[in-house]
Amino acid sequence: MSGEPDALAVVNQLRDLAADPLNRRAIVEDQGCLSGLILFFDHPNPQVVYSALLAVRYLAECRANREKMKDELGMMLSLQNVMQKATSPGETKLLASEIYEILQNSSSTEAEQAEAAASCRRKAQFFLGGTNKRAKTVVLQIDGLDDSARRSLCEEALLKIKGVISFTFQMAVKRCVVRIRSDLKAEALGTAIASTKVMKAQQVVKGEDGSERVMQFHMLRVNPATPAPSENLLIYPSSHDHS
Repeated sequence: MSGEPDALAVVNQLRDLAADPLNRRAIVEDQGCLSGLILFFDHPNPQVVYSALLAVRYLAECRANREKMKDELGMMLSLQNVMQKATSPGETKLLASEIYEILQNSSSTEAEQAEAAASCRRKAQFFLGGTNKRAKTVVLQIDGLDDSARRSLCEEALLKIKGVISFTFQMAVKRCVVRIRSDLKAEALGTAIASTKVMKAQQVVKGEDGSERVMQFHMLRVNPATPAPSENLLIYPSSHDHS
């Protein structure tokens, strides 16, 4: 049992690294990371398996990674095993199935791979630029984000929202940094967290003077003509906590 917290800490760190588009190519190119994640697919702790799958799903968002990931020894077979395992939770099977389909449909032509690599680089560049309008970052302050079980509940809630690109937890301060499409309202995140019945989210907004304000989501609807504050939120670096 003593090895399980260590395994969960390791896979959570890899997942948090994979959540950042800037890291995805390097993780897949690394000789040990991808094979290590595959080994976690067969771990007895369901949280470890789910976190490993989430990391791989992030990596698969970069099209240039998909062919290498598909060809990685044990990848497709291990995903099938998770999908077919009777004891796998439903959300775990769905995530494994989604990854399997993405990798199965990956293209191997050189021209498309070159375009995929360029697309991945452009995606990384636009996350660096604060003025890009295709995505925005929302910082959530989550009351009740007390342990790994609550964190898993948050992950499940956020994964159900179409338009969520990635998220990173900062457990020490009970925050979650979420990247979403620009057309997705931040209120949807608050509603998703509230649906857990045990947590409540507020939005952290950076003022013009650099100070932070924590705002209730209903406060963001006062004037529909006013741009959502989430367009100018403070972007925190990824936090690789070991909780």
